[in-house]
Amino acid sequence: MTPPARLRVGFVGLGAIGRPIAAHLARAHDLVVWNRTGARAESFAADTGAGVAPTPKAAGEGREIVFTCLPNSPELEAVLAGPEGLESGLAPGALLVDLTSGQPAASRRIAERLAANGIGFVDAPVSGGVAGAEAGTLTIMLGGKDADVARAVPVLQAFGKRIVPVGPVGAGHALKAVHNALIAVNIFALGEGLTALAKAGVAPSAALDVINNANGRSFVSERLVPERVLTRLWPRTFRLALLDKDVDIAVQLAAEQGVEAPLLEAVSGLLHEAHRELGEDADHVEAIRLHERRAGLELRA
Repeated sequence: MTPPARLRVGFVGLGAIGRPIAAHLARAHDLVVWNRTGARAESFAADTGAGVAPTPKAAGEGREIVFTCLPNSPELEAVLAGPEGLESGLAPGALLVDLTSGQPAASRRIAERLAANGIGFVDAPVSGGVAGAEAGTLTIMLGGKDADVARAVPVLQAFGKRIVPVGPVGAGHALKAVHNALIAVNIFALGEGLTALAKAGVAPSAALDVINNANGRSFVSERLVPERVLTRLWPRTFRLALLDKDVDIAVQLAAEQGVEAPLLEAVSGLLHEAHRELGEDADHVEAIRLHERRAGLELRA
């Protein structure tokens, strides 16, 4: 496959996922980065040879494609806004690709405003975690106009293995929210089931041996619980606070579409409770601790 042409690319947001993604882009393109914490951008530049933009506006100036990787849509809108904001640096013909796990309605609003100035927009949330970002094997869900998506795909191949156009602007963010809501459903369902079994005298490892070799298995049962819960290691690769936000987006999406979602609403309530109890820095799988505390036990190997 012929590699894509070397482009002038901007990148905003060097968090846990953003930094390894940007590192792939730095190897393939002329990259300039901006991060709210400037020291992180300087460190990244020293490691990769990328340029550092002093403002979001500067990260967009002269760039053909700009990526944003932020916690949520309000953070994106804040970065876009103002005389030194990213939007003021984007020229007609530029393309903004938002890797944020954001809100579909906000994405449509942003895309409409940018389109008035001749700037394209694609929402492109990712799945695969920090490990997938480092390996360049992320799954990417694309929402946007066909022409904008076609421009984005060759650049996304620097860090994505499965790149799937899923519909118009906002569709990528909608799918990501529902996807993460399904992870949350599995976490809480398995937490309830394993704590009940443990109280009944069934060891969690024995229960998982059966579940993972039968039809009740999932990524949560096969990977997350054995690696994080039973070991009590709790590596913090994706914060519970972000999963809480994503499930809220999924619940809002269902309401906007007139779809009843009692299960998602219940899981959203449980996530709010776990978020309050465990704090901002807890890993998303630690939500199972909510069931453990109620049951008065710990799920160990």
